[in-house]
Amino acid sequence: MTTFGLLHPGSMGSTVGRALVENGHRVVWAGDARSNLTRHRAVRSGLDDVGTVERVVEAASTILSICPPGAAVGVAASVIESGFRGCYVDANAVSPETAAIIDAMVEGAGARYVDGGIIGPPALAAGTTRLYLSGDDAAEVAAAFAASRIEAIAITGGIGAASALKLSYAAWTKGSSALLLTVRAAAEAAGVTEALLGEWERSQPGVADRSESTAAGSAPKAWRWVAEMEVIGAFLTSVGLPPGAFTAAAEVFGRLEDCKDQFDPPLSIDTVIDYLNQG
Repeated sequence: MTTFGLLHPGSMGSTVGRALVENGHRVVWAGDARSNLTRHRAVRSGLDDVGTVERVVEAASTILSICPPGAAVGVAASVIESGFRGCYVDANAVSPETAAIIDAMVEGAGARYVDGGIIGPPALAAGTTRLYLSGDDAAEVAAAFAASRIEAIAITGGIGAASALKLSYAAWTKGSSALLLTVRAAAEAAGVTEALLGEWERSQPGVADRSESTAAGSAPKAWRWVAEMEVIGAFLTSVGLPPGAFTAAAEVFGRLEDCKDQFDPPLSIDTVIDYLNQG
């Protein structure tokens, strides 16, 4: 049994922790000043609350960071400043450049670093979610998830490879959602929605239904994707590609902030269009 530290058990992180617990590992987390919802997720996933980051560092040989991308460097700094010298896995939607910064911090302190990226929804069942890992210790970390609800995959390319894969994937899945909702909002503002839906029915069957499901499924989570779109834009700039599509996607998702967590009842496309056109 290996003791893992998890920072922090949100909707995604709690299922990652649960996969490790179900594989016979101990997972600890820092519950001080966390919300009741986070505490509920942690208890349901079988995680041990040791209170503070300092105590997580004392207990764990491997720490996984699963947090908003803008907090990734700060979380890593707090772990290193607490004296951690084990294996640090950053599984956040950060750019390869940010992964390199965290790598330098971690290895400069005498710890080991693994770059990670999660693709898929929270792992409520096996077969839905992949954790891609890169770096010298990637295969060792992946082995801890063997035959679990998380499929952990070590890839070549060194530090930054897993982050680049995550961002490339999210650029399509989330970026295309922003584009589809924007098109619906533009058609509504121009008074051509009925004609657009009719043409889609003839030449792009399924797109109209997809726009409906995107409104219900993506708008409530859009507030979490603003920073990720900004990171993707920076990633594209770093490889010599124009970032503008994802600067715009960040603005689109920002206009949907008031849709936060409105899953039940599902949001209609008309409601989401109203938010976009009022922005």
